[in-house]
Amino acid sequence: MGHQRLDIASSDLAIVGFLVVLEGLLSADNALVMAIMVLGLPRTQHKQALRYGLLGGFAFRILATLLAVYLIQVAWVKLLGGLYLLYLTYGHFTGQEEGQDRRTPPKAKPWLGMSPFWATVVKVEMINLAFSIDSIIVAVGMSPKRWVIITGGILGIIAMRLVAGQLIALVQRYPALVDGAFVIIAWVGIKLVLDYLHALGLIGFEISHEVSIGLIVAIFIVAFIYARFQGPGEPPSALEEKAEEMLEGREE
Repeated sequence: MGHQRLDIASSDLAIVGFLVVLEGLLSADNALVMAIMVLGLPRTQHKQALRYGLLGGFAFRILATLLAVYLIQVAWVKLLGGLYLLYLTYGHFTGQEEGQDRRTPPKAKPWLGMSPFWATVVKVEMINLAFSIDSIIVAVGMSPKRWVIITGGILGIIAMRLVAGQLIALVQRYPALVDGAFVIIAWVGIKLVLDYLHALGLIGFEISHEVSIGLIVAIFIVAFIYARFQGPGEPPSALEEKAEEMLEGREE
């Protein structure tokens, strides 16, 4: 008596699963960028800086979740969140400059009075914070339940950390999978905007979670088939292989 039962529906478990997959695909690329930034430090500082970065990822994810679950209850936050996700999708498909290598490691330098080590750690945490906000907006757009969002996000981070090298290799082999993930992000953005318009009474229909999840399943299947037909991407560079070794703890 006095204990509330956890509200668990089959669609919730499906959402958790998709959040783990999305988190794995998107976090793999984020982890690679983070590891390459750490490579700008002396070799003896690599593992310590990476450890701080991963711990920061957990902390920021929990903080962003707690804030987002409350903020998303405000109607106009759904509009801003939806437009932001659409902006991210637009940037992903159109924002890459020709010949630009976004994985070039920045050389570790002092910054704002901090040593090169702590400056690198702070920059890595800033990347983690931005990524946490992006991921949580997607998660909240898929489910309003706090336990679903936290479970999917945390399991995704754990999965990424345990199989980082394999996930990175998968993304490198089939880059279209990431494109599919951003199409899903675009759909979540559209749904948030439609939810906002429905809350204002400007449209008379509301998209159910079942329909939304069904569409996400369809997008993922199409993206997977498309990625298989596209075939392998470019082979990883020596720098990327070094970052994978660091993430898997194989660095000597």
